[in-house]
Amino acid sequence: MRYPIVFFLSIVLLFSSCGNSGEKIPDVSAVKVSLEIRHFDRDLYAIDTNHIGEGLQQLLAKYPDFLNYFLDTTMAYGIHGNYNDTVAGIREGLKPFLTYKDFVALEDSIKAHYPDTKKVDEELTSGFRFLKYYMPEYTVPKVIYLNMGLSNWPSFPLDKTTVCIGLDMFLGEQFPYYHSIGVPDYMAPHLRSSFIPVSLFSIVYKSMHPFATDDKDLLNLMIQRGKEQYFLHKILPNKPDSVLFGFAERQVDWCRNNEGLIYNFFIQQSLLYSKEMHNIQPYINDGPFARGLEQVTDTVKKTPGNIGTWLGYKIVSAYMHQHPKKTLVELLKDPIDAPRFLDEAKFRPK
Repeated sequence: MRYPIVFFLSIVLLFSSCGNSGEKIPDVSAVKVSLEIRHFDRDLYAIDTNHIGEGLQQLLAKYPDFLNYFLDTTMAYGIHGNYNDTVAGIREGLKPFLTYKDFVALEDSIKAHYPDTKKVDEELTSGFRFLKYYMPEYTVPKVIYLNMGLSNWPSFPLDKTTVCIGLDMFLGEQFPYYHSIGVPDYMAPHLRSSFIPVSLFSIVYKSMHPFATDDKDLLNLMIQRGKEQYFLHKILPNKPDSVLFGFAERQVDWCRNNEGLIYNFFIQQSLLYSKEMHNIQPYINDGPFARGLEQVTDTVKKTPGNIGTWLGYKIVSAYMHQHPKKTLVELLKDPIDAPRFLDEAKFRPK
């Protein structure tokens, strides 16, 4: 009776050693990362609102490179280091942000949803370990958590040393005020805490390899998106495709079952080498559904709008399978000759 149990355990171990792409996950336990985390939102809302100027002076000592950026660039209060309660930017901008009931309720919602960020911090630390495994010279930035007042800035880089995460944009799709700021239903997977690492490492990737659209055809754009997804799959190997792509589970299932249909659709519609952005952009950006493969009137959308990114990732994965000695850094740095890349990938959609 021991043999079936041993066999079962061996299967479990096999799958636990493989990531979402089926490839073996490297051991990064020896990679040292000490992630510096700051909760700016909590520190800001801890200020005595009867003495805001004094509180800002104290906050400046803790956030010397960030406070004025937040106040004057991000929130556009125009305080410019004049920490006096009589200044218009404090009196008419910052003080209402700290005292108005809707803003206070938003910060309370963040605190309720994230009594701490230990789980997220662990995921980010793990991601940076994988990043340094592939890119040893990479300098890990510090992370600042924010409340941006539902400004729809999920994450952004301050500079090479600091990245920011707006926790107000990761309160779950049931949070009642996202519709009021124009967040569409198809973005629901992006609003969950599980998407924070994807959002952050997408920003990290784009800071190294900006997405270029000028005079690019759909195939080139798909490969660009595919490289980003390949990077995310390597950095966050334990995340499922639904999270990495920001798709609903049913949309992931549809993509897996219809690779050939997607690829043939692009060929039949003469889109693969088209540079008409109004025709091709919907297929490499988030959207409600895949135009031409589903109708506006369909009640439940099976397809994601961003099917080009899915297919681009599959093409890049096939390419790397054909070039096993190529490193992640080499892949990302190589300029894209789209027809040659596709030919060398020997991509055969399922």
